[in-house]
Amino acid sequence: MPAEEDNYPSPLVSRSRPMSGLWRVVALAAAFIILAVAVSTLGDYIPADAILIFVGLLAVVGVFCLFALTAGIIRFASTVEEGQSLSRAVVDSLSFGAVVSDRDGKISYVNAQYGELAGGMADGVPVGVPRLFAGQPEASEAVYRLSRAARDGRPATEDIRLIGGLGGSLGGGSKPVWYRVAVRALPEVEGNDKPLVLWSVEDITRDRERQDNAFLELQRAIDYLDHAPAGFFSADQQGRVQYLNSTLADWLGYDLAEFEAGTVRLGDIVRGDGASLLMRGRADGEIRTEIIDIDLVKANGTSIPVRLLHRAARLADGELGETRTLVLDRRGGVESEEALRASEIRFSRFFNETPFAIATLDQDGRIIRTNAPFGRIFGWSGTSRPLDRVAMTELLTDASRERFASAFEAALQNKSEIEPVDAQLTRDGDHAVRLYISGSEEGGESPERANVYALDMTEQRKLEAQFAQGQKMQAVGQLAGGVAHDFNNVLTAIIGFSDLLLLKHKPGDPSFQDLMSIKQSANRAAGLTRQLLAFSRRQTLRPQVLEIPTHIDDLTVLLKRLIGEQIVLKVDHGSQIWPVKADLVQLEQVVVNLVVNARDAMPNGGSITLRTRNVDAAEAAQFSYTGMPPADYVLLEVEDTGTGMPAEIMEKIFEPFFSTKELGKGTGLGLSTVYGIIKQTGGFIYPESEVGRGTVFRIFLPRHVPAEGEVTSKAAAATVVKDLTGHERILLVEDEDNVRAFSARALRATGYEVFEADSGEEALYVLEDIGGQIDLMVSDVVMPEMDGPALLLKVREKLPNLKVIFVSGYAEESVRQDIADDRSVEFLAKPYSLDQINSKVKEVLGKGAQTIQ
Repeated sequence: MPAEEDNYPSPLVSRSRPMSGLWRVVALAAAFIILAVAVSTLGDYIPADAILIFVGLLAVVGVFCLFALTAGIIRFASTVEEGQSLSRAVVDSLSFGAVVSDRDGKISYVNAQYGELAGGMADGVPVGVPRLFAGQPEASEAVYRLSRAARDGRPATEDIRLIGGLGGSLGGGSKPVWYRVAVRALPEVEGNDKPLVLWSVEDITRDRERQDNAFLELQRAIDYLDHAPAGFFSADQQGRVQYLNSTLADWLGYDLAEFEAGTVRLGDIVRGDGASLLMRGRADGEIRTEIIDIDLVKANGTSIPVRLLHRAARLADGELGETRTLVLDRRGGVESEEALRASEIRFSRFFNETPFAIATLDQDGRIIRTNAPFGRIFGWSGTSRPLDRVAMTELLTDASRERFASAFEAALQNKSEIEPVDAQLTRDGDHAVRLYISGSEEGGESPERANVYALDMTEQRKLEAQFAQGQKMQAVGQLAGGVAHDFNNVLTAIIGFSDLLLLKHKPGDPSFQDLMSIKQSANRAAGLTRQLLAFSRRQTLRPQVLEIPTHIDDLTVLLKRLIGEQIVLKVDHGSQIWPVKADLVQLEQVVVNLVVNARDAMPNGGSITLRTRNVDAAEAAQFSYTGMPPADYVLLEVEDTGTGMPAEIMEKIFEPFFSTKELGKGTGLGLSTVYGIIKQTGGFIYPESEVGRGTVFRIFLPRHVPAEGEVTSKAAAATVVKDLTGHERILLVEDEDNVRAFSARALRATGYEVFEADSGEEALYVLEDIGGQIDLMVSDVVMPEMDGPALLLKVREKLPNLKVIFVSGYAEESVRQDIADDRSVEFLAKPYSLDQINSKVKEVLGKGAQTIQ
């Protein structure tokens, strides 16, 4: 024990236990002396019994202290025990310097190791840590931060680098020495009024040298890998390249100085679907090197043939881990390789770069090997589960599995002619493939028994369905448009001559009611023809720049009246809705038709919501709607909480004359009219419905960017013309005799001078006969030989400022477009009444008092 005590590292300074214990003993002794003197002096006045009791108590206390001392409850403190207590022994034997001081720097304790530091003692007295580094400029900032932390009671650590150490270059040292200096607050200690902090100073030069050496070794290894004669890259489970060596970066044309981990994806450097080959791992988690011959894509878009030595493993939880891939450049040719190996490489590249999927199956129909496009076409990324040993039937829907099983059985029997299988895939969405299956001869240890070639037919199926629907709608539209054109001529005559008869028969006349019934029936038939024209997209639109929210708000009063009190109408507009260019009247008809249909789907009440918002091109690209290209649109939604529609009804809702309403309660033209108007406007309409929950129609109208000076317009109130009389000269061109006769009589009845022509050629002769002295030309659009627009071109040559009104119940697309674009030409739709033709003529003639010569 004495030897061990001699080796104990005694502290240089220890003021942790002051003389408070000794003073307490002295004070207790003085108290007993004073008590003894008092008893002896006043003994005569104190009863003997009291003295005996007091002496007895002292004896009991003395006996208790003896027993406590024997049991170890009370111990006599000694300098050796105090100096070698467990906690003090730990601090005293630290391998680095330790100093305990208060926050103002007054030192209470310093261990022996601190005294061995150069400058740790000054005149035999230890100095504080801030003073220890006071003469070192390199340490000034770090020491300042540590001192601030000590005053605040915060823990802090700083690594300080000094040339030559604390002894400096004067000691002959030129190597850098590293010190780790730390400070932290200590808990409260009995007998110390001020809070204490513990400073530590440790020489970490060797640790830093080991770190530097390890870093240099790592840098050297990276340099070896960067400049190796082969490329190398690693990617994470999302296919993001985390590392790219310099050799591969040079091959691909990337600047390694600008490369950041995760910015380049496998799809950027691997041609076609080859990235999916690199994102697979074995299901059992075994790490195995695969040899893949494929093309990589350079930054300029060109490709280089390479061979990949690729490893990808799965983690314990089944997730795909990071990949490791060595890249060998194959651009040097195959002069030194045998022909068989060169052929194998060419086949491997061909196998992985074909645009269709290829897989080989074992005798149980499980996948053995696939090419790169297989994962893309079948929607199998391989990150969650590898494809190897997956049954091919798992990728097909139930309806397709039986046909595939029959074809696969034929392939196992090596039949030469096997019909291709059209199948649907189980992946999300409607995806179709055509499978070609052939047998594979047994040979060697290969388990492959059949080959499957899959062509992605998804887009073709969509185009076929879209084309078939378009052909059907076009055929019906042509029929409807042709019928409407001829029917409108008949209706114009019926309505017109009814108006002429009504001029002669007053309300009290017995024939008046019959004439009104004829006219009302004709007007009802005219409404049907307008719907037919809207469906067939053969009506003439007058588009204008519209703010949809404004016009929707204007319609709400009418809509609430239409839907009744049992149904709640809600309107929700987005902010700053873009303008669109459309025919206001037709757009209002669309909204009214959809709202009325929604009302009829809610016999017990419910709610209808009209929503408007902007859809930019990026959002539009995310929609899966067929036929709608990405662009900026204004979306108008009409949603109800009605009965909804099953899929078989949804397929037919836009067909003309299809109706789910009771006989006599619907024409079946409402939604077909909506479809035609939206399509003719250049928009798109898509319904979504769920039985029992309701239906929503989404209308996408192209955003219109107004030209300079072009302003949005609101529905202008129709000008009420009171005086329909006039005296101007009018040329009337109409190939239908009845329509021309009625129109001429109507105009002459109001005072106009009318010149008639039954064709475009005759109109030119009439103009020549009267010397071109007319104020207005009213012409049909569709006429044999020379139609209205062709006539207008001829007339404009001599009368460039002539006012023109085109009338038609039907016009071809090019003609309608010309009319819509020519603002100098007014349009009057057939069938029209006596008041309508007179009002239109009066309105046009009233626009500018010009005499046409």
